[in-house]
Amino acid sequence: MQYLHHNDAGSSSLLLKGDEHRYLFKVRRHREGEVIALRNLVDEKIYLYKITSLDKKEAHLLLENSKTLQVVAKKKLHIAWCVIDPKSVEKVLPTLNEMGVDSITFIYCDRSQKSFKPDFKRLEKILLNSSQQSGRSSLMQLSMDKELNSFLETHKDAVMLNFSKQTLNEGSNIGTFVVGCEGGFTANEVALFKSENIMGLDTPLILKSESAVCAIASKLLL
Repeated sequence: MQYLHHNDAGSSSLLLKGDEHRYLFKVRRHREGEVIALRNLVDEKIYLYKITSLDKKEAHLLLENSKTLQVVAKKKLHIAWCVIDPKSVEKVLPTLNEMGVDSITFIYCDRSQKSFKPDFKRLEKILLNSSQQSGRSSLMQLSMDKELNSFLETHKDAVMLNFSKQTLNEGSNIGTFVVGCEGGFTANEVALFKSENIMGLDTPLILKSESAVCAIASKLLL
């Protein structure tokens, strides 16, 4: 763990109870007198606290030092992801977070199952745990859009992942990528994009939606 997230990180003193106390002192085995790192994930600072007292239920921390330490990907990647089974999203979300994906917008596309609904509170908890482990200094932004058409009104340069002779290359300068759900895009959705804004992956294999998202992120960010 690179740091502990706490909303009040930056305060002169903190009192840790419950899950935060349990994780640091029963799982991570920190002891009184040690210095630990905390972030609030609002600013880009890391705060160093000394554990001044510790018992079975709570711990008192005093702020010793702080510094600005930005840990982010070199590029910003926004993924527009047609809604799929939330369980599949949850499995790959930590990987996308570690690779540095800046934001994800979930969209109900034509072939999305409308019964699937992202649980943003659960996804944020997954992102917090992943960021603490990877050291990421800002939280991935999550949002929702009702349909692809309305999304493209504000993201006119978005690129669609679809079958195409034009393949995505490593290091391509693309800010927003649209990835379909199982079954891909309908003809009406494909028609929303200019031909130069439709790209494929250089593989003869059929990828699941979540596999395709990871492939795009790795090509553009790593």
